[in-house]
Amino acid sequence: MTTTAVIIFIITFLGIIFTRLPKLNIDRPSAAFFGAVAMIVFGVVTFEEAVASIDYNTIGLLLGMMIIIAVLEIDGFFTFIAEKTISLSNSRFQLLFIIVLVTGVASAFLVNDAVVLLFTPVIIKICRSAKLNPVPYLIAEIFAANIGSTMAITGNPQNILIGINSGIPYGSFLLHLMPISVLGLLVTVLLVRIIFSKDFSNKEKLLFHEEEFEYDFLSMKFSVPIFALVLLFFFFSKMLNLSIPVIALSGASLILILGRVKPSKVIKEVDWVLLLFFAGLFIVVHGIEKAGVLNPFIEETPLTDNLNGIVGIHTLSLFMSQIVSNVPYTILMLPILKAAQGDLLWLSLASAATLAGNATIIGAIANLIVIESAKSYGVEIKFWEFTKAGIMITLLTMIISVVVLYFQFANGNKAM
Repeated sequence: MTTTAVIIFIITFLGIIFTRLPKLNIDRPSAAFFGAVAMIVFGVVTFEEAVASIDYNTIGLLLGMMIIIAVLEIDGFFTFIAEKTISLSNSRFQLLFIIVLVTGVASAFLVNDAVVLLFTPVIIKICRSAKLNPVPYLIAEIFAANIGSTMAITGNPQNILIGINSGIPYGSFLLHLMPISVLGLLVTVLLVRIIFSKDFSNKEKLLFHEEEFEYDFLSMKFSVPIFALVLLFFFFSKMLNLSIPVIALSGASLILILGRVKPSKVIKEVDWVLLLFFAGLFIVVHGIEKAGVLNPFIEETPLTDNLNGIVGIHTLSLFMSQIVSNVPYTILMLPILKAAQGDLLWLSLASAATLAGNATIIGAIANLIVIESAKSYGVEIKFWEFTKAGIMITLLTMIISVVVLYFQFANGNKAM
């Protein structure tokens, strides 16, 4: 059974790494789905075990947030926030600062993939109206989306996984990782300003032409307060004796019933493929865990709740996130960190796996979303242009992350 599990696991992750294999119609979700089914068919896990291995808390939180975000997206909430704040800029540097700030903060409380999907067209249109090169601002947006999403459980899929499995409260998670995000966003502004110095040499005041964007303010009267209540309840989930997934699903149900957007339209916007991807990976990882493949890593793991553990997680995350991307890597790490037991390690994984996504174009889904969206508007972000800045910002933010986490826990301070 062990050999079978290993073979299925290798095939699955090869499919995740190499999404274009000869004569195979494969992508990451289909690879994960194939691996999950193969684990059942070849007897590594039973069908009942496969169903039980899916983390429904994670799936529920993702689904709830997807529904809420879909309604806010259809209402034009993201576009409204981006357009109104970005247009306040008087100079190129101010524009850069506002894009980084707004993207970073929005990505902390809304899944960053959704934020960049909606912000990218707005940034391009505003840059064009002011006759600016949009590339530096788009690269800054990518960095800000990943760095900003680091601070909250709802910032990105890997943080959702870690938040649910670690049991760290929403407020504590935010409190411990916010300094890393804030410092990282400041570094982003300075680094992009230095690397693209020619684009910021002109000190003339920016003049924006009016761009037309559609907003449904009547619908926002329902959707925005519900979203705000969901975030508020996240912070008091323990006091209310409600889990974060239940709060998200409750908010989603209310926004469907009370909002003005047709529920059928909202349901179509949910990324069901991502949920299938997660479910498949849960089953595949459970298969190799049941077969004992992870036992040597779990029983003899070098990861400890100290500086060595922090550095080890950050180093591993930097390399693995470029190979399989940060979500599959995080799911693979869940059984290992559950055995290691330590809030410091969970927070290190959340920070490192997300920050590592900035190193290359394929490091995170948000990167690909911005690049592909920009391409549809005739804006090309070149591979090496991104990678040069990406490696620098990743190394700098990784160092910040290690230092901040170490000093937070140096005196035995734990996430409460």
